[in-house]
Amino acid sequence: MPAYKAPPVVVEPSSGWTYQATAYGWATAINGETGVRNLPPVDVDVSAWDALKHLDGALMGSFMAKNDKWMILTDLIYANLSAGGSFGRNDTGVDVSLTQVIASGLVGYRLPLGLPENVELSATVGFRYQHLKADVDISPTLFPVEISREGTKQWIDPTVGFSLHYDINEKWFLNVIGDVGGFGVSSKLTAQGFAALGYMWTPSISSAIGYRAIYTDYEDDGFLYNVTQHGVFTSIAYHF
Repeated sequence: MPAYKAPPVVVEPSSGWTYQATAYGWATAINGETGVRNLPPVDVDVSAWDALKHLDGALMGSFMAKNDKWMILTDLIYANLSAGGSFGRNDTGVDVSLTQVIASGLVGYRLPLGLPENVELSATVGFRYQHLKADVDISPTLFPVEISREGTKQWIDPTVGFSLHYDINEKWFLNVIGDVGGFGVSSKLTAQGFAALGYMWTPSISSAIGYRAIYTDYEDDGFLYNVTQHGVFTSIAYHF
């Protein structure tokens, strides 16, 4: 009697892709200058605390997919805030209201540099889309009048950069992202720097704290936006 032979076990191949959905908050200071419709540029110097006090609403999040070689990352920032400033010898008062959307995406490829398995260094290419609506109210100190202007602009910049992920141990990790772009396509220059230290609470949940900065130098048809946004970043992420 022939021996019974069990049927072979069929193992479905894994796609190798993992995913991460992240919600975060960014306490953003704003430094630079902005101008609308050929009005004199307005110096803006707003601390992160002042920005939070004048924040009317915000929505921030990102989604990432990756395997052993490729990474796809999308990111969305919406913020509505107000700021004050002055210009001229007479310190003419200015109120600026900004509504901003920053949507970005990138594709990264892990560089075959023979780094340790716990270090992932990728070269990235992507884009940064910005939509900015600015309302400017000017109150001259020498005249009892108020001048109001409104401007809306949107533009897309190409970016190139890098992404670094370092697993310090089974729980702690470090993420770093940097890019530069614009190159005169829309902005004269745009750049981003981000670094965060994170902790895996469970295999599915992590949190992180770090610092992020985005610089944009954009000018078109009397609309000026030469600003650095920077501040502390905190997040919570779901991995699956």
